[in-house]
Amino acid sequence: MRVLMFGWEFPPHISGGLGTASYGLTKGMASLGNVNVIFVVPKAWGDEDQSVVKLVGANTVPVAYKTIHYAGGKKSFEKIEVDSRIIPYTDPEEFWAYTRGEIDSRKIVVSTDEKGRIEFSGKYGSGLLEEIRKYAIVASVIAHENEFDVIHAHDWLAYPAGIEAARASGKPLVIHVHATDFDRSGGNVNPDVYAIEKSGMDFASRIITVSNLTRDIVINRYNIDPDKVVTVYNAVDPVEIADNHLISRGFDEKVVTFLGRITLQKGPEYFIEAAHRVLKVMNNVRFVMAGSGDMMDRMIRRAAALRITDRFHFTGFLRGNDVFRMLAMSDVYIMPSVSEPFGISPLEAMQSNVPVIISKQSGVAEILTHAVKVDFWDIDAMADAIYGILNYPALSRMFIRNGREEVIALKWENSARQVRTVYREVLARN
Repeated sequence: MRVLMFGWEFPPHISGGLGTASYGLTKGMASLGNVNVIFVVPKAWGDEDQSVVKLVGANTVPVAYKTIHYAGGKKSFEKIEVDSRIIPYTDPEEFWAYTRGEIDSRKIVVSTDEKGRIEFSGKYGSGLLEEIRKYAIVASVIAHENEFDVIHAHDWLAYPAGIEAARASGKPLVIHVHATDFDRSGGNVNPDVYAIEKSGMDFASRIITVSNLTRDIVINRYNIDPDKVVTVYNAVDPVEIADNHLISRGFDEKVVTFLGRITLQKGPEYFIEAAHRVLKVMNNVRFVMAGSGDMMDRMIRRAAALRITDRFHFTGFLRGNDVFRMLAMSDVYIMPSVSEPFGISPLEAMQSNVPVIISKQSGVAEILTHAVKVDFWDIDAMADAIYGILNYPALSRMFIRNGREEVIALKWENSARQVRTVYREVLARN
């Protein structure tokens, strides 16, 4: 079985769990032996791990072009024509009118380099919607030029690409919902993002969600038939604690770590308030907020206002080995997310022999037994859990021992096997 898979990021160029999950799933697919994946990203950097997957950068794919002469013109110019209903360089209302088939024309004009390629930043900047549209354009070209059985699109950024590839090839589309805008925005949903998500869900033959929490949102907030939506939980790559992960702290205090994007969705303010409560009754503990995001400056100001900055540290965004070095220094990991579709980082912490505290409003809470679960808003319960783990060694040892055994059983191969079943069901119906 050949799968044409669209995502937005791939290690080592990641900003969070989406790239990690995409990589883990493709490795799980490779372990099955009878599934071949072509993984497409907007921009290939050249240093990605391609040992288990063929990686294609949309920025490296030339689109067909020709020289056009207009009567009365003094010179020719190059025009790119792509068989796609995506219309770049237009406002969102016109964009959705085109994609919904309200306009018949399928000829578009885009800018390319001298080799007929469209440039991508591959990032999440102010031109993100434009990049998504261009990605969809190239996706239709890739679909024409490759042989495959099914299309798989990861998250809303890749849904338009998946749709255009399906239209170009006639192959079924499976979309993978790693999060919705209800998670990211705290309910203040961006109408453009919602429209992209909704169109992908309506068009897809099947929808995979990373938790039942997310499945319920898809069904109830996007009005999707429950029979169309299936949950496949994420997993974690096995990790051996290497010598270079073991770092001497240089101090005797305990360390409590928040590791993730510093955004509304992740609940960083609740972590700071819980830290303040713990520091009122303990002075041999430090708190670390590892990550970056739009709320970082606000969190720094809040920590300063609470006068805890001598015990509170901001590291910025961590990736790769730095993540595991940070976890190796930690005595407690906490994920106080307001709405977390899954959450892979607690699994990485448990692998690293760190007890974890997670919010009940997270998908990973559905499958973990040996983790402390609290409501994200219950700062007192969060502070009590931190205090208990730090001050009762037997409790900490119990979470470490049982948690590591629990997470070892969560393998990407198992997730990949479930996804392959979804593919087979879709292909049987088609």
